Order: sequence, then C-alpha cells, then structure tokens
Amino acid sequence: MSGPIQHGGGLAAASVLYGGRIEDWLDLSTGINPCPPDLPEIPMRAWHRLPDQEREVASRQAAQRFYRSGHRLPLPVPGTQSVIQLLPRLVPSGARVAVMSPTYGEYARAFTLAGLTVDAVSDLNLVSTAHGLVVVVNPNNPDGRLHTPTELRALAADLANRGGILVVDEAFGDMLPEQSLAGDDSANLIVFRSFGKFFGLAGIRLGFVIAADDVTARFSEWLGPWAVSGPALVLAEHLMSSDTGLIAQHIRSRALGLQDILAESGLTIRGGTDLFQLVEDASAGELHRHLCSRQILTRKFDYRSDWLRFGLAPDETGDARLREALRTFRSVRA
Repeated sequence: MSGPIQHGGGLAAASVLYGGRIEDWLDLSTGINPCPPDLPEIPMRAWHRLPDQEREVASRQAAQRFYRSGHRLPLPVPGTQSVIQLLPRLVPSGARVAVMSPTYGEYARAFTLAGLTVDAVSDLNLVSTAHGLVVVVNPNNPDGRLHTPTELRALAADLANRGGILVVDEAFGDMLPEQSLAGDDSANLIVFRSFGKFFGLAGIRLGFVIAADDVTARFSEWLGPWAVSGPALVLAEHLMSSDTGLIAQHIRSRALGLQDILAESGLTIRGGTDLFQLVEDASAGELHRHLCSRQILTRKFDYRSDWLRFGLAPDETGDARLREALRTFRSVRA
C-alpha cells in the first residue's frame, strides 16, 4: 500500500504503449464532466497578486450556497488530495482507521504511510469501538454504492460517543444534493467536496472541506497561507454562483448515452454514478487492451481484474466511437 496508486487519466503512458497522439485519444478513464462550462474572464489582479481575504471569503460564501452547508463556511483547498494526506493528524492516539472499501485508494495509503492500522470494511456494521476515524466515500468510487444520510448520521453519532470522527467524501455528490451531509452540523463530521468533477475543471486543483470551524481552522493552518490560487477562487465564486442546471442536465444526458451503449454491448453494469459506470466482466482486461488499441482509455483496477470503469464521452461522436469499438470486440469474441 506504500507504492503509488493507479489512477485514471494516464493518456501519456497509454499513447506510448499503444500509439497515437494524445489529442486523438478518447479518455473515458476519469469520472469528470467532459464538457466544462464557458469560463469567465479572470481579472489581471487575480493573476498578479496573492489571493487576498476578500477573494477567499467570496468563494467560501459561494460554496456555502452551492453546497447548502448552512452556517458552515466551506474551506477551499488545493484539491481534496491535499487534505486526505492531513487526515492522519486527526486520528485519536491508539485508534484504528476504518475505510469503507473498495474505494479511492489514497485514503488507505495516507493512513498506512502515517503508521496507522487501517481496516478495509465492506459494511458500516463492521465499524467497531476500536475505530477512531471512519472514511465513507458517498457515492462511492468506483461502484457508486450509496449510504443514506440517516445511516451516516447514526454512524457519526456513535463515533461521537467515543471521540471518533466521520469523514464523508462527496466528490461525486453534486448530482445528488438530497443525499449530501454538507448541511449537517455534527461536530465530529467532516465532508469533502470536489469542484473539478462536476464542473469539468480538475486541472485547477480545487476542493472544499465542510466541517466545524475549529476543524477547518486546523486544516487551514496545516495547509499554510495562499493554499489556493487567486484564479481558482475567481472561478469557484463565478461558477458556483451561476445557474448550474444546464451543466447537470448535460451530464445526465451523457450518462444515459453511456448506459445505453454498455447495455447494448451486453456488458454487466455493476454500479456507478452520473459521471461513470462500472462494468464487471471476466474479459475486462482483454476489453481494456482492445479499447486501447483503438485509442479509447478506460480505468482498470489492480485489485479487481474483472472490473472496468467507463467515464463519459463529450458528445455523440465519442459515443459512436465507443459503440463501434465494443461491437468489434463482441464480433472478435463470437
């Protein structure tokens, strides 16, 4: 668990291995909106100067409205990966960590590298009194497993009775606001949100931490001053204050297209979200290589050779390209 985690988005490595220019590849390996919205003009001041308090407050207030976080002001961070690596500092002395699994691998890696004992649990009922911090990715990556707010609030309350902490990662939660715990005020609850996935802007490295004021203050201190760039804060304020209905509508349309293609191909959909679908197939490795040979990149998993995750194509042309590649795979296997 100490080695690098395999993630999606490795177009450079795939193009070296299978050929083709990077720009010719159809990247379905990530769970990111493939059609980012038009961007506003960013004032020169945001590029020229260090981000000031006024700009950070404006972005936090926009995030507060967008995430419906009540009285809690979300803390902007340079991608949620930056705060995942800080979580070991919050684990009570002598406690174990439980991570609902399988899931995003960087959680277990961060705790393991910090010398903590990590238990991969498959059910919330397996969380025990030995666990001082619990991580639940909700909806989960890569299978879309979803726990209800009621279940998670009960877990948070149980952990609070023994000084424990619940971390809920809602990186893929923007399409399911009714399932979010962002507005919950449990003192021991930490919610992570990702800006880049829904808005299709992963490259600016921006996320938010929603938690009690003393917790966000600690994260802020650990990250240091000016952790998030001025241009990123400008984009967050603008886009989170705009009407995002068309973004959500387009994502749903793209998701339905992907689901139809996978169903037509006879593949078994294990689960997913509006931003990706997980396929389970004994020939997943062979299918991954077949698609790569046609410059289509999907996400494979070193811990489940029969899983393959498909992200969204940007348009119907991409859909047609995937449909044809899957058709030729079926014909070869027939």
